[in-house]
Amino acid sequence: MKIVVKFGGSSLASAEQFKKVADIIHADPHRRFVVPSAPGKRFDGDTKVTDMLYGCYDLAEAGKDFDGALADIKARYDEIIEGLGLDLTLDKEFETIHEQFRLKAGRNYAASRGEYLNGIVLANYLGFEFVDAATVIRFDDAGNFEADRTDLILSSRLKDVEYAVVPGFYGAQDDGVVTTFSRGGSDITGSIVAKAVHADVYENWTDVSGFLVADPRIIKNPEAIEAITYKELGASVLHEDAIFPVRKEGIPINIRNTNKPDDLGTWIVESTCRKPKHTITGIAGKKGFASINIEKDMMNSEIGFGRKVLQVFEDNNLSFEHMPSGVDTMTVFVHQSEFEHKEQQVISGIHRAVHPDLLDLESGLALIAVVGRGMRDTRGVASKVFDALA
Repeated sequence: MKIVVKFGGSSLASAEQFKKVADIIHADPHRRFVVPSAPGKRFDGDTKVTDMLYGCYDLAEAGKDFDGALADIKARYDEIIEGLGLDLTLDKEFETIHEQFRLKAGRNYAASRGEYLNGIVLANYLGFEFVDAATVIRFDDAGNFEADRTDLILSSRLKDVEYAVVPGFYGAQDDGVVTTFSRGGSDITGSIVAKAVHADVYENWTDVSGFLVADPRIIKNPEAIEAITYKELGASVLHEDAIFPVRKEGIPINIRNTNKPDDLGTWIVESTCRKPKHTITGIAGKKGFASINIEKDMMNSEIGFGRKVLQVFEDNNLSFEHMPSGVDTMTVFVHQSEFEHKEQQVISGIHRAVHPDLLDLESGLALIAVVGRGMRDTRGVASKVFDALA
């Protein structure tokens, strides 16, 4: 039995949280591979270590004095080390970081040091082997993650290792240049490690007891979801890149609460024969979208129409969230904050690409997702959903 455990920043924000994490890991000897994030916020108004590192590096890049900012970061780790009673010093690591910042090693390097340092501290506290992610997780020269190469390197490295800590969020190119994942961060690393060691379970520990059927800020005391399939989950809670490696291997994910370790959390599985408790598993909403509505007669018979439209968004480095279409209409939903600065370039690009009859923008939109595998066998769900909207 092998269990890979990933802990988020809030789970490792202080010495007190480290002790909770150690208790969880030692409670089950099958929890053999640990992926930590950088220390998160200890309290409201606190600053995450990753944000402190970005701020410190920005000073260095601008040629300003960054000694004080780096000392503040070191103080965060020293506080954790002292609180855990460890015979450990990070002086050499911070000397290296200072030199690399002075040489302007890059924002990726700067951001990755939070996980790197936390990994050293956690490995020392647990008595586990520390495996630097830069030695086992590979990116190509363009900064793209190399999944197959990483799987081979990581599998080989961990094959004979009983217990190990592999920091999340980063890896390196062949020349040693540290590179970070753009989205998903440590969640992706945890999934990659789980696949590499052929884990039986991937536990993702955070500050909530799994997924809820609705946003607790909107709905009072929503029920917890015991089990959900990858299809129902979508990519909104865990980024698709953080799911794909384990999904490919059929490894279930268990979302757990570091502060309430006895809660069962939510299981994310490929499929299950267990009947869902409710027709609808969950409802989620997200604000801040804009829509680009395109109309053109006989659009459906024009080969390559959709590709040409999406090419305009790609050329402007914009991703889209949703794209419903009809016979003569096509709508693209995008994040408004990203789109606003490029709206005129996109509009002119679409006109040049497909010559629409009409192009219209709407802003201030929200998307609502209603999911549940029970809907497939239940009539009238759509009408109830639209009734509620009406």
